[in-house]
Amino acid sequence: MEKRQLGKNGLEVSAIGLGCMRASAGHGPVGGTRQEMIAVLRGAVDRGITLFDTAQVYGPFVNEELVGEALAPVRDQVVISTKFGFQFDNSGDPHPTGLNSRPEYIKETVEASLKRLRVEAIDLLYQHRVDPAVPIEEVAGAVKELIEQGKVRHFGLSEAGAQTIRRAHAVQSVTALQSEYSLWWREPEKENLATLEELGIGLVSFSPLGKGYLAGSVTEQTQFDKQDNRGTFPRFSLEARKANRALVDAIQSFAAKKHATAAQIALAWVLAQKPWIVPIPGTTKLERLDENIGATSLKFTSEELQELDGILTRIPVAGDRYPAEVQRMTNR
Repeated sequence: MEKRQLGKNGLEVSAIGLGCMRASAGHGPVGGTRQEMIAVLRGAVDRGITLFDTAQVYGPFVNEELVGEALAPVRDQVVISTKFGFQFDNSGDPHPTGLNSRPEYIKETVEASLKRLRVEAIDLLYQHRVDPAVPIEEVAGAVKELIEQGKVRHFGLSEAGAQTIRRAHAVQSVTALQSEYSLWWREPEKENLATLEELGIGLVSFSPLGKGYLAGSVTEQTQFDKQDNRGTFPRFSLEARKANRALVDAIQSFAAKKHATAAQIALAWVLAQKPWIVPIPGTTKLERLDENIGATSLKFTSEELQELDGILTRIPVAGDRYPAEVQRMTNR
């Protein structure tokens, strides 16, 4: 497996990582039993994947426990990232009640993450969403203390805007920004990519397959489980799925000429943008994992990249990425 450096702080990871969110309950149907999901994570290690992504809110908490159990036997071979920043109360309701990045709460929840992940140090710790109630300098300062204590190795931000990245980086060097980036969401190109390049920060691209849509696994016939959050996204409404079919058809036609799948084209495109970008597609099936890894061997000529850009320019994407209240929590 090809390796890449996330930023200038020496964090080397596989060119493709694994997003683990859907390996446990909480965001839609799970692709198998707990033991089957553990087998997928360990199978990913066997195939050379070293970056595994989870978060406190996935489940919540059960995903960190799953990742911790799965990777404990191979801890020295992997990089585990998790995220803080959502508030959980003691009412028994597992869903978050809002954002909370107060320094004391960060430290409290990180202690719990360390136990669930079965690690002495978290390799890459992200603020999951920027909390407007807490200055980012205080957040960065809290993570800096955790790094000094040996409980965290690298600091990351998720869905943060350029100015927030700069302010955080001035307090504690940021290793990676995690944001959605794909053939149908290129917002990071407007400002963030240039900021990351200037500061020497890597980009971890989540949903590089458009939450399954760009791979062709979501169609107009798809019926979303009531727990599947995609069913609430405007981009996954029936009307949007019908309108966006033209984009998938064009990608599949391009893929056929490259003797590849649409998923491989989507991942290879992300990889081709910058050498410090690492996509983390999620999957619960080893055959899909093998397909995704195959994208690392795909290379594009400049003419082919221009052809793909032409497709994206010609076919606009229908539907907002998130509902308005969720979208407001991004790019702050």
